[in-house]
Amino acid sequence: MNKVVLAYSGGLDTSVAVAWLREQYGAEVITLTVDLGGGSLKEGIERGAMSAGASRAYVVDARETFVSQYVWRALQAGAVYQGAYPLATALARPLLAQLLVEVAQKEGAEAVAHGCTGKGNDQVRFDVAVHALDPGLEVIAPMRVGMGLTREQTVAFAAQRGIEVPDARQTPWSIDVNLWGRSCEAGPLEDPWATPPEDAYAWTVRAADAPDPVEVAIAFEGGIPVAVDGEDLSGAALVERLHALGAAHGVGRIDHVEDRLIGIKSREIYEAPAAMILHAAHHALEGLVLSREQLRFNRFVADELSQIVYDGLWFSALSRDLRAYAMSSQRVVSGEVRMRLDHGRAYVVGRRSPLSLYDKNLATYEDGDAFDHASAVGFIEIYGLPLRVEAARHGAVGKHHGAAWTWTNPLLASLPTAVTEPAAER
Repeated sequence: MNKVVLAYSGGLDTSVAVAWLREQYGAEVITLTVDLGGGSLKEGIERGAMSAGASRAYVVDARETFVSQYVWRALQAGAVYQGAYPLATALARPLLAQLLVEVAQKEGAEAVAHGCTGKGNDQVRFDVAVHALDPGLEVIAPMRVGMGLTREQTVAFAAQRGIEVPDARQTPWSIDVNLWGRSCEAGPLEDPWATPPEDAYAWTVRAADAPDPVEVAIAFEGGIPVAVDGEDLSGAALVERLHALGAAHGVGRIDHVEDRLIGIKSREIYEAPAAMILHAAHHALEGLVLSREQLRFNRFVADELSQIVYDGLWFSALSRDLRAYAMSSQRVVSGEVRMRLDHGRAYVVGRRSPLSLYDKNLATYEDGDAFDHASAVGFIEIYGLPLRVEAARHGAVGKHHGAAWTWTNPLLASLPTAVTEPAAER
């Protein structure tokens, strides 16, 4: 093996992995670091990679690509894993895999490497995505195939080889960040009954410490956010604006026990201020402009796509087809939503769209009501026809196979059957 391209975060494990790969495989190691926002890019990352023994260090700013090609696609579909997790890390992995493959092909490398362990979801996401894009590349995971050192051994390994590593003091947390969200696990969080320590959170203030509520207006075009309070913004800038605003008001904390792909449950703490605000706003706008049938089917698509993304199958045919459907369904999802940020909560207080299916003249109970109430009689007659036929042929409710039976509401059964004395005398 001549060359390996390593996904390099600049942390202790990937710094040591540079030297370990060189020694174990006798290969030239090229590092790739991708800036996905949220503080994911460490200062001096290129110098650190070269210090660890890399022959070349790529640093790529992929924030706009991440938002436009991954985050917005998930937002358009309403994809939230198990109704809680907005897929921040899961959405980043296929982009990182794609860039790993591109650098490997450019450099003529025979393999790529990542720092995932053998217990998490990310190893699957990386391996599957890389092989979907280039089946000829070998994927190496040092933490899974032999490097597996304790923290003390890792620090000693680095010191023996003169490798510059970040502050290696013990921390209980396993953390991943990008501009769409921050994940935190391990340590005290491994007890699902335990209240998360406040230092598990790094972005958001406590709801009790949040300032007075504020309102923010978000404009969408084709299901994609384009402006905040009337100011047009790029994708990354818009997410960063809402991130800062939401975090300051305690919005975005998620405490979730989720089902990992490999079959175990894991307690995760997420912070995703912008994601929570935008998903709520997008959902509200869809409710204004899409038909009931579209909304019902979109819920199925959202659940299916969130599972696909979480499971590392972004580059599958089904993923592409579902994303294409979601983009098509969003052609009328344009308008503005007003959100209120109030001590940890983000909720909708208004929405409007030139493509709205809401008609006030049909909805109102006041003067100007344009709905023909008499037409409801005919509608109910037709709508209830199947039930009337069923009752005539199979027996009315309360009959079962021709034998009479009585159903009693347990709440009503506890009430007296009659009132026999005046209320004033009781």
